Amino acid sequence: MPSLRGCYDARVSHDPITLFLERRRAAVAAGAGFDGTAAVLATADRDGRPAARWVLVKDVGPEGLLVFTNYESRKAQDIEANPRVALAMHWPEIDEQFRFEGRAERLSAGESDAYHAARPRGSQIAAWASPQSRPIESREALAVRVTEIEARFDGVEVPRPPFWGGYRVVPDRAERWINGADRLHDRFVYTRDGDGWTCERWAP
Repeated sequence: MPSLRGCYDARVSHDPITLFLERRRAAVAAGAGFDGTAAVLATADRDGRPAARWVLVKDVGPEGLLVFTNYESRKAQDIEANPRVALAMHWPEIDEQFRFEGRAERLSAGESDAYHAARPRGSQIAAWASPQSRPIESREALAVRVTEIEARFDGVEVPRPPFWGGYRVVPDRAERWINGADRLHDRFVYTRDGDGWTCERWAP
């Protein structure tokens, strides 16, 4: 049985990924036009230099949270050199935030193929056209590249670029933060404990 020391609050689940999905659905329901998939992904290179950027976390399951990118991008190069990453989501619609820390592992080709196939065609074209995280001459040059890719795949399905795919962030630590009056926030911190989780309430 997982330890829930300090986590007696009825709002708290023993599984942070399940709880994350519940709270994300609540945030989406509370915000018109809000899809809840945006998150800040923090990485560090082999020298420990940190970087953070907004990404989309579309797929979430018991094993972790999925992020997709160009494998030649800065974030991917960071992950390959140092797979320890963090994700942070802030939902002002419900005055809560969620954080995950863990290890990023590259998805199988089949998993990346399946996600790519479900993307809008324009996004599939963009994955081929953009040399992500590298200098380009101009916006016009990028537009030309898009036109070339559209012509290349005219009338056929757009395959997944071999340099594009996903990572699964497998968390070993998570935190749910709930805004409180006078900065007396509720914080529930989860750490991986075998096949389950240990939860503690932390001071704000």
